[in-house]
Amino acid sequence: MLYRVEGIVIRSMDYGEGNKIITLCTESGGKAGVLVRGAKKSKSRHAALTQPFTYGEFVYFRNTGLGTLNAGEIIQSHHVLREDITKAAYASYACELLDRVLQDEETGTFWFKQLKACLEALESGKDPLIVMSIYEFKILQAAGYAPQLDACISSGQQCADEDMFVSPRLGGVLCRSYKHFDPAALSVTPRTLKLLRLFARMDLNRLGNIDVKDSTKLEIKHVMRQFMDMQLEVKLKSRNFLDQLDKYDM
Repeated sequence: MLYRVEGIVIRSMDYGEGNKIITLCTESGGKAGVLVRGAKKSKSRHAALTQPFTYGEFVYFRNTGLGTLNAGEIIQSHHVLREDITKAAYASYACELLDRVLQDEETGTFWFKQLKACLEALESGKDPLIVMSIYEFKILQAAGYAPQLDACISSGQQCADEDMFVSPRLGGVLCRSYKHFDPAALSVTPRTLKLLRLFARMDLNRLGNIDVKDSTKLEIKHVMRQFMDMQLEVKLKSRNFLDQLDKYDM
């Protein structure tokens, strides 16, 4: 069967002497693995289509399993992301996270739009930590693990932000009176809690410039890291690389 889809290359690997296999996040049909014959050859007309983060139209034939590329056209190459080591690291993390969470048979429209918006925001120079925190929220929400941040997850009561603790293990916030349900719950500033609620509601496609203090950004990063670890339990090579970049920046 012949497929014509819009998709983003979230993974690209060598196959044999001259071929590549790409994994696409498509707008209409979830993930798709596609063999691109001759993509490693210098004169290949399809080589550019196999680059990570490439957004394009792909035409491929597939009966079952792996498809074979017939034709394709680049819509947005995202070469800027590949040319900047920090942007490339964040973009790789966004792609790997989606690849690990999204199952092959799942419909990909929501995921595709979030990834597309994430890559565009990174390319345009938006703060990568803010972009990624919002993106991680969307991943958690779509995977069914959206944190409960407006009321205590144990009592259902709304308390002052100063009396709230964040419990990544329980998946939400705890009032001071119920902190004993998770002694490891995180103490965060009211500003961080307000921003986390904002990120949960924000649309990446409408992201403007948000001015956040470095100390608050670090707190948000720590909270989101804990949520991702506790709720999704995925280990990503790209995140290890991001951690190494952070150490270098310090």
